[in-house]
Amino acid sequence: MDVLTLLCVIPLAAAGIVAVMPATATKAIKGVATAASGLCLGIALYLFREALVGGEPALIALTESIPRRPWVESLGVSWSVGIDGMSVAMVLLNSIVMFTASLVSGHAIKDRVKEFMVLFLALGAGVFGVFTVKDMFFMYFAFELAVVPMYLLIGVWGSPKDREYAAMKLTLYLTAGALVALVGLLFLYFETWDYLRSIAPSAEAAAQVLPSFHLDDVFAAADSGFFTRAFQVKAFAFLFVGFAAIIPMWPLHTWSPIGHAAAPAAGSMMHAGVLMKLGSFAVLRVAFPACPEGAAYWLPWVALIAMANIVYGGYVAMAQKDLKYVIGFSSSSHMGYTLLGIASVTVIGVSGAVFLMFAHGVMTALTFGLIGFFYDQTHNRWIPDLGGLSHQVPWVATAFALATMASAGVPGFANFVSEFMVMLGAWEAGYHWQAVVAVFGVVITAVYLLRALRDVFFGPRNERWDKLEDAKGVYQKAPFVLLLAILLFFGFWPGPMVRVIEPGVTPIVEKVAKAIEKLERERETGLLESDDANVEARENEEER
Repeated sequence: MDVLTLLCVIPLAAAGIVAVMPATATKAIKGVATAASGLCLGIALYLFREALVGGEPALIALTESIPRRPWVESLGVSWSVGIDGMSVAMVLLNSIVMFTASLVSGHAIKDRVKEFMVLFLALGAGVFGVFTVKDMFFMYFAFELAVVPMYLLIGVWGSPKDREYAAMKLTLYLTAGALVALVGLLFLYFETWDYLRSIAPSAEAAAQVLPSFHLDDVFAAADSGFFTRAFQVKAFAFLFVGFAAIIPMWPLHTWSPIGHAAAPAAGSMMHAGVLMKLGSFAVLRVAFPACPEGAAYWLPWVALIAMANIVYGGYVAMAQKDLKYVIGFSSSSHMGYTLLGIASVTVIGVSGAVFLMFAHGVMTALTFGLIGFFYDQTHNRWIPDLGGLSHQVPWVATAFALATMASAGVPGFANFVSEFMVMLGAWEAGYHWQAVVAVFGVVITAVYLLRALRDVFFGPRNERWDKLEDAKGVYQKAPFVLLLAILLFFGFWPGPMVRVIEPGVTPIVEKVAKAIEKLERERETGLLESDDANVEARENEEER
């Protein structure tokens, strides 16, 4: 079995092992989950090293060495996995968040541990699938595999006050988005089938051609010019809106903050750390290379919507009194920077967007893990009821202060480097006022995060919380130390991550950049290319 398939199989196998274990063996169950997450982290570190030492050629060689395994040949479904620099960064992110979340849940989850760990491992497997598979059917299947467990994790183990509403809203929004994206995927599927039949040597051979969900076939059809501009504009709209629901993009973002607030600590870590990254990744992995001219048409609107994410999300976060809602709306605001980097279609901007996905995932996993640590004792997230907690939990307060600095874009943390790259990319692409608004968004972020830090942890000692216990020992501190160390490591030395990501995004950027140049050239001359000629040529080919 190849190493990429192992990433998906290990969590599922561990979930199967946990499912047959006695429910009373909680320590063994938690040990299996942590061991499986640790194995996945080891594989991810191996892949990151291969990408760093061998570069993109090493990842291409690894991908090409893994055969395409037919699954349902008549429908064109096959199991096929592959990886590039962008995927390596996301695989590393998921493995880090999974491992640390398993450690956090080890002391936070007390009830129905067996069921929790089965769902947690299935969620991790689904995320690995989205990041590694090259078949659209299995990518969609993996996406749903990631969404369904989150519904149960929130609905069963979430905060009693709002877990049912939060779980239902999250599922409805993400399922609706997935259905919209499915329409776009089916557009690509049937249009690719037409392409495969058009290149058959004879009419008899064309009749025998099977369809394909494989991304290589989709991209071959796109590169050949078979996808008309009108088709790409339509397909990209469905793909982007569907995937944007999970980014989350304004105004489809309202499921996310309440999902953060209601989820248990480990669920919030996975939700904010990796689940929110699936949409941006899918846009770059599928929509950009399959519909470059569609992307060129819609990206100015994406850059505009990114501003709404940044500013609106920031101002709403500023008005919140629930600490988890503050971080939840902050996450929506930060995803605006990711959208802006993607819309820039520059190597530095898109690389910065992927880097920010990684940095933001680590930072939010750290933040929600820390909030969960004292919420499990206080059962209170209402900021006015807290205050002075640094007297009772000084270690947690220090770690939260560092996480706040990372989120606010303080130099020395990975978030600063990635956001700076996004702003440079936006300016290079000509989005000047958007880049200025993005800088202003950093100021908004600093205001609400520093205020929340002050109101929760500093000020007079609140005797109400004198019985709180601080993080003690290696087991409780380890996940937070690891996450902080990663943010600081890539903050002071971002070169390795940038070197891994850039070769993966460069071919995608070049393809869309060419489409943008073509569109601008035609607009300048007033001779926008019509798709009629392409359609007529295809009809003539089919008649022949």
